[in-house]
Amino acid sequence: MYLINLLGFSKEGWGLYLLGAALMTVAVTLAALVIGAFVGSFVAWAKLSRNLTARIAGDAYTTIFRGMPELLIIYVVFFGGSAAVTAAAEQFGIEGFLGMPSFLAGAIGVGLISASYQAEVFRGSFTAIVPGEIEAARAIGMPRLMRFRRIIAPQVMRFAIPGLGNVWQLSLKDSALISVTGLVEIMNASNKAAGSTHQFFIFYIVGGTLYLILTSLSNRVFNAGEAHVAKSFRRPAGMQGS
Repeated sequence: MYLINLLGFSKEGWGLYLLGAALMTVAVTLAALVIGAFVGSFVAWAKLSRNLTARIAGDAYTTIFRGMPELLIIYVVFFGGSAAVTAAAEQFGIEGFLGMPSFLAGAIGVGLISASYQAEVFRGSFTAIVPGEIEAARAIGMPRLMRFRRIIAPQVMRFAIPGLGNVWQLSLKDSALISVTGLVEIMNASNKAAGSTHQFFIFYIVGGTLYLILTSLSNRVFNAGEAHVAKSFRRPAGMQGS
């Protein structure tokens, strides 16, 4: 009975607080995935470029962001962003330290880390496209933008979905590190609930369970997306083996 009251949705329970934290975890991870996709696509383009400088820049990005500790990157984004916000505010006569919003700092920090992995996913997906398809499109005079929209982008997404599912799982776990900026996500909420009630074991188990639930649900979403895309690319029966 005590456990039900502790984790329930009444005023004395922590259920609503933890549920809100779980939704915040999903929101910040989604934002990070979008930022990572945007930055990662440019990094992948740089790594595939014939330009040596672009290739070096792309390789440097993935080396740095995959080699540095995730927590350090989040600290750099949060405190670096806060210093920039404070400096900008001073130009308008506003004095004192202004912190960067925790959600924004977390989404950018985890997004930049995610971009280094998404870049490799996109690069590998691009190289999996049969070269003859792109050459055939060039041969019939298809413009570059149309080639990208009709041939490259759909096939890159088709091959990238399994890899993006893995990147999502990494970002979901990395989101726990954002708790250091004060954002109330699952890890932060579990810490506060455990500290307030001194039921550390219970709330850390609950926090871990919430991560497992989110991981399981997101696996189903990515598997469904992968099956749907595979079905869209399936050849008619008469063309199998041709």
